[in-house]
Amino acid sequence: MIKKTPLNDVHRKLEGQLTDFGGWEMPLWYKAGAVKEHLFVIEKCGIFDICHMCLVRVTGKDAFGLLQLCLTRNIEKLAKGACGYTMILDEKAHVVDDCIVYNMNENREDYLLVVNSGRASIVADHLKKHMGSFKADVKNEDGVFGKIDLQGPKSVEILRKVMVKGSLDGLKYFRFLGDYDGTKNKDVLLRGDIPVLLSRTGYTGELGFEILCPIDKTVDVWNMLVEAGGDDILPCGLASRDSLRMGAILPLSQQDIGPWPFVNTPWDFALPRDKEGKLTKTFLGSTIYDNPPESYTYPYCGFDPRKVDAHSGARVLLDGKDIGLVSTCCLEVACSRVDGKIVGTASPDKPADFKPKGLVAGYVRVDRKLEPGTKVTLKDDRRSIEVEIVSDIRPGRTARVAI
Repeated sequence: MIKKTPLNDVHRKLEGQLTDFGGWEMPLWYKAGAVKEHLFVIEKCGIFDICHMCLVRVTGKDAFGLLQLCLTRNIEKLAKGACGYTMILDEKAHVVDDCIVYNMNENREDYLLVVNSGRASIVADHLKKHMGSFKADVKNEDGVFGKIDLQGPKSVEILRKVMVKGSLDGLKYFRFLGDYDGTKNKDVLLRGDIPVLLSRTGYTGELGFEILCPIDKTVDVWNMLVEAGGDDILPCGLASRDSLRMGAILPLSQQDIGPWPFVNTPWDFALPRDKEGKLTKTFLGSTIYDNPPESYTYPYCGFDPRKVDAHSGARVLLDGKDIGLVSTCCLEVACSRVDGKIVGTASPDKPADFKPKGLVAGYVRVDRKLEPGTKVTLKDDRRSIEVEIVSDIRPGRTARVAI
């Protein structure tokens, strides 16, 4: 039976286009459409139902040690109230999942992993498999929490309107406040004294928050945010979330990263390296970096809106030779080329009359090193299009701005 989030009735009232996403009935878009939703997040604020994501909580005196072994990130300097992006690899350096790890207390005995939809049991089983002599408890938090993402430059103003305890002032990127467990949080509350975990993170590249609350308060939180946002907030579905994350150079688990070696990717910052490039700790899969295989993942951007189908085996050609596959192909609707340069609606140097036409963009996984500026051809059963290997896609992103 397909699963439904606490916001399913809300989506139906809003006439959301619902689809089966990994066993969950989720909105692809609402009446405004995915293009407007994408642009609204960049210009104002979008609200997303992300209750299909999963939480794994790791507690106990050896929680730190277990996670130091199983996560790529070196969490030694991850203070209470801080969180970080990390990979979870197996012994072959294949990606079990990517996640954000939260340090929930100063004693390194309580960590929260926000993992992808359908991956909680897989991640929890992976951690338990490598428990060894560690003393830790690994708990799947399914059915406990609701998750709503508020993304866009107006998100701070909207969230402040509904907070009755706690402050967002000075909250930095990849920092968080509170807890969704009311027995552990009396200091960060929304109207109705709803306990929340407010994380200054997101999956769009724009200023915003991921909000975790008790599952029975999910509809209340959604409604109060929509009421507070007025004309500055718009419900957004999974389609715009996918195109926004692509433009922000963020991967989709089991599509851009998955059961193949995690080497030479745009997300190598998840590896714990020092200034000389040496690993600062050992972890599951770390031996592969002594002699990494010839596998490279790159972002690309095209010259017009035409796409290929990455889900039907689209290939990458260099000088007519097949060198790999297309893992993501989306439309970055906020961008166009101006004199060959990628310009977005948030670019500070955009022309006064700029109106984006949209550019095809995404990621390719190939068998050789390519330099930015290299032109390759993407080919599926319908068409061939020329694109360019790039180091970045959507300019002017706001995720890191000070508040």
